[in-house]
Amino acid sequence: MKRPRLQGRTLALIAVIIPLALLFVYTVLRSGPLAPVAVTTTTVQTRALAPALSGIGTVQARFTYKIGPTFAGRLKRLDVSVGDSVAAGQLLGEMDPVDLDERLRAQQAGIKGAEAALRQAEAKQAYARTQAQRYQQLFAVQGSSEETLVTKQQELAVADAALAAAREDVGRLRAESQALRAQRSNLGLRTPVAGLVVLRHADPGTTVVAGQAVVEVIDPASLWIDTRFDQISAEGLTNGLPAQVLMRSRRGQALPAQVLRIEPLADAVTEEMLAKIVFDSTPTPLPPVGELAEVTVLLPALPDAPTIPNAAIRTFEGQRGVWKLADGELAFAPVKLGRADLDGNVQVTQGLAADDRVVVHSEKALSARSRIQVVERIAGVAP
Repeated sequence: MKRPRLQGRTLALIAVIIPLALLFVYTVLRSGPLAPVAVTTTTVQTRALAPALSGIGTVQARFTYKIGPTFAGRLKRLDVSVGDSVAAGQLLGEMDPVDLDERLRAQQAGIKGAEAALRQAEAKQAYARTQAQRYQQLFAVQGSSEETLVTKQQELAVADAALAAAREDVGRLRAESQALRAQRSNLGLRTPVAGLVVLRHADPGTTVVAGQAVVEVIDPASLWIDTRFDQISAEGLTNGLPAQVLMRSRRGQALPAQVLRIEPLADAVTEEMLAKIVFDSTPTPLPPVGELAEVTVLLPALPDAPTIPNAAIRTFEGQRGVWKLADGELAFAPVKLGRADLDGNVQVTQGLAADDRVVVHSEKALSARSRIQVVERIAGVAP
């Protein structure tokens, strides 16, 4: 009587366990550790790339003029402020002349005295020459002694020397006066070019030394971008290539530019190449000097070659390559990569052919034994 009841319990238990076991197996195979890995794939296409280099630079001025006095003194006045536009030759300020004006007046008085002495020496020299000629004639007709003639000739030589000394003295005083005038003229701080005032290093009343900059002026037409490019990706970077500059303060405006030159010295520490990028036309308004900018240099187009997304590149067992799908089987294929563009595409020079199918994204790391499921998109991964 009890055996049928026991068999009924067993059958009921089995009826419950079997569905649970099947559900467990299904769960393990679909979402557990044995579940297939979701992947997205793409087909290798033969296409030409328009590669580009991306670098970061700062706005700099090719020509900066540091204007200051040629001798130590006190700044008397300064007529410009930072941000002012100035014309070539414009007077920006002036140094205190101290006693230069008085020394110039004294020098003029000295020149007048020296010129008077010069006229006196010229008159004495003319008189001494006349006397020497007269006594020469008298001596010729025995009307004068030889001793008197020698005396007159000596007086003429003394008069000639006095005249030469007077002329030298006048020349010296005039040269000193010109030097003082030049020194007085240098008290005015003038800009040699039309430009923009970017710095004031001193205010009126400040004592500055010779050669110290009071004002800095830049030439707005000489702005360029001092840009750094990674040496690994800088292949093909040459002078004259077109570029686009995106200023940090103008995120929506790409300014046309071009590569002016490649610096002969690279940065060995950061392993970067340095290049100067110039604007096709001066930006309006002018960007501040020192502002960061993103520079994109457009390189010459490459010939057709197998191309894949850069996201498909993997490193497996120390080799760089892609996971390739062949007859439904997953296999790692080492590849040799060429140039890439800024859209995330890279050319493959060896290891793949057109129409090969490769994995682009996967939920987890793959291996040759991984079971995969091809999907259109993986959640959380950008398409």
